[in-house]
Amino acid sequence: MFDKKEKQVKPKKIKSFVLTTIIMFIFWVVLSWNFEPVFLSIGIICSLLVAYWSHDLLIGEPDFGLTVRRYLSLAKFVPWLLWQIILANLHVVYLTLNPKDLIEPIVIRFNPNLQTEMGVVILANSITLTPGTVTIMANKDEFIVHAITHRDAESLLQGEMQARVRDIEQGKI
Repeated sequence: MFDKKEKQVKPKKIKSFVLTTIIMFIFWVVLSWNFEPVFLSIGIICSLLVAYWSHDLLIGEPDFGLTVRRYLSLAKFVPWLLWQIILANLHVVYLTLNPKDLIEPIVIRFNPNLQTEMGVVILANSITLTPGTVTIMANKDEFIVHAITHRDAESLLQGEMQARVRDIEQGKI
């Protein structure tokens, strides 16, 4: 009567739906910051509707253990990235204010060795957020990046940022 595969898919869809609902409701509360029962009820209804329509787009088939580890790893990555952005800002200010012409633009290609689209997006955005570098093209097999100096290109080719993004993909804390 029922296929075993159907029974396995349904709990994953329910988990995805519930997780999306929770995320949407938290987002609603943070944006509205209104705790009156009417507003909370509207938030729950809207969160349920959005989750019903888009849970497979936002979450897919969740692996909660890996998902939690990925979020923790991402939380560890963000302060490091912010520090890199500050350092890169100071370097760009130095390049701008220095009377010598130290700017030597270069375009580099490298293989990031990433396994997921999430990893590609995190790395591409992290590179572009860091002043002095811009991601031109990104996929799992190759990144093309413009760097304002050879120093910026070399620091990117050393692979520390890529290694940290791989840790997020693998859920290493």
